[in-house]
Amino acid sequence: MSDTSSVNPLLSAPVLPPFDSVKPQHAEPAISKLIAKCREQLQTCLQNAGESPTWEETMAPLEEAQDMLSKAFSPVSHLNSVLSGDWRAPYEACLAQVTEYWTELGQNPELYAVYRALAKSPDFPGWPQARKQAVRHGLRDMHLGGVALEGEKRERYATISKRLAELKSKFANNVLDATNAWSLNITDEGELQGIPESALATASALAESKGKKGWLLTLDGPCFLAVMTHAENRELRHKMHYAFITRASDVGPNAGEFDNANVMAEILALRSEQAHLLGMANYAERSLASKMAGSTEEVETFLRDLAKRAKPAAVKEFAELQAFAADELGLDKLQPWDVAWAAEKLKQSRYAVSQEDLRPYFPYPKVLSGMFAVAEKLFGVVAERDDSVPSYHQDVHFYWLKRSGEPIAGFYLDPYAREKKRGGAWMDDARVRRQTVAGLQLPVAYLVCNFSSPTAAGASSPGKDRPALLTHYEVTTLFHEFGHGLHHMLTQVDVAAVSGINGVAWDAVELPSQFLENWCWEPEALAMISGHFETGDPLPQVLLDKMLAAKNFQSAMFTVRQLEFALFDFLLHSRPEGANADEIQRLINEVRAKVSVVPVSPDNRFQNSFSHIFAGGYAAGYYSYKWAEVLSADAFSLFEETGIFDPATGNLFLTTVLEQGGSRDAQDLFAEFRGRAPQIDALLRHSGIE
Repeated sequence: MSDTSSVNPLLSAPVLPPFDSVKPQHAEPAISKLIAKCREQLQTCLQNAGESPTWEETMAPLEEAQDMLSKAFSPVSHLNSVLSGDWRAPYEACLAQVTEYWTELGQNPELYAVYRALAKSPDFPGWPQARKQAVRHGLRDMHLGGVALEGEKRERYATISKRLAELKSKFANNVLDATNAWSLNITDEGELQGIPESALATASALAESKGKKGWLLTLDGPCFLAVMTHAENRELRHKMHYAFITRASDVGPNAGEFDNANVMAEILALRSEQAHLLGMANYAERSLASKMAGSTEEVETFLRDLAKRAKPAAVKEFAELQAFAADELGLDKLQPWDVAWAAEKLKQSRYAVSQEDLRPYFPYPKVLSGMFAVAEKLFGVVAERDDSVPSYHQDVHFYWLKRSGEPIAGFYLDPYAREKKRGGAWMDDARVRRQTVAGLQLPVAYLVCNFSSPTAAGASSPGKDRPALLTHYEVTTLFHEFGHGLHHMLTQVDVAAVSGINGVAWDAVELPSQFLENWCWEPEALAMISGHFETGDPLPQVLLDKMLAAKNFQSAMFTVRQLEFALFDFLLHSRPEGANADEIQRLINEVRAKVSVVPVSPDNRFQNSFSHIFAGGYAAGYYSYKWAEVLSADAFSLFEETGIFDPATGNLFLTTVLEQGGSRDAQDLFAEFRGRAPQIDALLRHSGIE
């Protein structure tokens, strides 16, 4: 693939990604050239190191070259996630090159010797904390990258790393393609009884865009959840549930077409082999080498203990649901496709409130401005939209984060679901805060969600100028991703390796995101983020009271579901030799038998679309959500004592957690904020599981 333009925008290192000019054909030539420059710079650094290397002569120039590479690869990777299609092939070609480079770097014995010499230098104890941590992490990561291996073992490790990158991308592509391959065109409105108007508007618009009549249902998150939660048509729920749980597998509507079975087996085998090459018993051991948790036993004990506490309450909650379904809904046996629907009916019966009741009071613009106001009160920062900054889609906007009127960071916000966009919600970095030769480089983040678009906003009139109306669940999702973004953007660290979210222990990285979600439940904050989309009236007190009363509805069932995923992931990666598709299925069935309380279809192939662990960074790390939830609940409990907008407490969290990035160990930062080690009590109390 060649670059057809005279100037490649990915090579100019602009302050922000060049979304107005970058094209798929720019990707490969730019990445190839920048990797070559990184290799040249590495040789220069090694030559300059001598017997007494300094940071300025070695790490700083190498960081500069690698930052250029990261800034070029970032938009390529991001566009592949949010505008797949034309970007898939160039992304995969670039990914292969980037993986090869980082593997090669991690196995360079001369660079490892430089790190060791820096760590042993007499000046090292007096270095800035961020630089010291970057060197320590460099030594650790190079060890985990196989630097101590020799000959065939080193070559094999590098080959595995490259293949794993390919397989992770293939897994994600299969899930996306399987999701997009299924749709259901319905022309009889009677079959759609109960489905909220907002979801029907989206389905109608999609059908029209495809030249079809009626409504087009898909497996995208907002549509799937709307049908499973609200559709009165049991057969429709069954059909959609079956399509969803069999994605990318050997069964279901597209059986075998996008099957991830062999992909999973190969990923697990290669991860185990890498761990063995490093002298470790399994991949879980390798994963924990860079996390807060000290051992595989500690993680497994944590998960099983939490399951032991939560399951009795979950069993009780499900028994109540079964009784309600039998007595009130005429369902003697709850099937998997009935659970969400029946739960919504029970919630309505008990609390007379649903997510759809709340939607009109959470218009996206109001939620967004209120969320920014919460951040301003807590951390003294202001978010301002800048429409002069080019984006890659009309729905995507750029914001500056300012303090005292001066920009300190920026972020792109991509809120709505669309075709060729990966599902879910996430935050990623476009630029990292670091000190350059030209001055301070400001951090820039991508914040991505998959909400229903404004054209599907809802109720009485179909006007396209209506705002998107969010469920309260979606509000917490937005706060969650913004919490990640603040962690990246508010850092005061200027060394790339430990700036923002970089270098943060994976089981602590969810702390700021889950922490910020708490404000979505506080009346004082809710007054800032809610208001009727037509009248501006505040959320009625009666509705607020119902919402708060329903906060912990089936929270134990949700907890054991998360523990099911976490235990499955951790036990799977604790196996010494990986697992094939049948063994994977047996393991998840065993975990469900011990932890789960909800019925599961025999054809359920959840694992085949479990992108967190097979395509993302959560392998042997999904437990991090619950681990960090302990931290976030305990951290928030201090605000409960001092006031949710107490300036001193907000500033303490800012300076001890958000500003520090990965420059210090997570447990030390938490202890500095809280004055002690984390305790689980607040999580149990917040979840109503005490």
